[in-house]
Amino acid sequence: MFNDTYKEIKNPTTGLHKEKGSRFISYLFSVYSEQEVKERLEEVKKIEHSARHHCYAYIINPDKSLQRANDDGEPSSTAGKPILGQIQSNDLTNILIIVVRYFGGIKLGVTGLIRSYKTAAADSISQAIFVTKTIKEQYKVSFKYPLMNDVMRLIKEHKLEIINTDFQIDCNLIFAVPKSKANNVVETFKKNHELKIKYLKTV
Repeated sequence: MFNDTYKEIKNPTTGLHKEKGSRFISYLFSVYSEQEVKERLEEVKKIEHSARHHCYAYIINPDKSLQRANDDGEPSSTAGKPILGQIQSNDLTNILIIVVRYFGGIKLGVTGLIRSYKTAAADSISQAIFVTKTIKEQYKVSFKYPLMNDVMRLIKEHKLEIINTDFQIDCNLIFAVPKSKANNVVETFKKNHELKIKYLKTV
């Protein structure tokens, strides 16, 4: 069955991990576009301007279709990938984690780097508040006023969320329905040929 829920974070957080003198400071943000990623990255670079590396990973969109990881000069897959792994293992989306590193004078090796970036990312996630959201589709149904009772009965039967109404001689009602139930609801409305239903958007 299609899963129409997804998990975001409610609050930005920071985390910290220390390894052999090196400090790894993590910043966690909600983001909804790659432009926001750039803006948050610039903010952190201004705050942590003397850090050697600003590594990050993000996942965007309810279906998690946009995923990126960046090692920012660290050996390949030792920074961005472990950060991304923490986002994935917590099943989060619309999230950016940046981990900055201050070198402590002792090289950590590949294993040490992976563990450190992973732990710093996990620390910021552990302090976040999670919120579960539902992917919904919005539709507009148009009908003549005498059909009002029929429409409202369907709205009530399917427990649909009313977004907007315009009840004149020609009536329009916009409702939202969980994506997993959308096809069934639309087919029910289409059974009444006097109702016109139109898909608007997915939210």
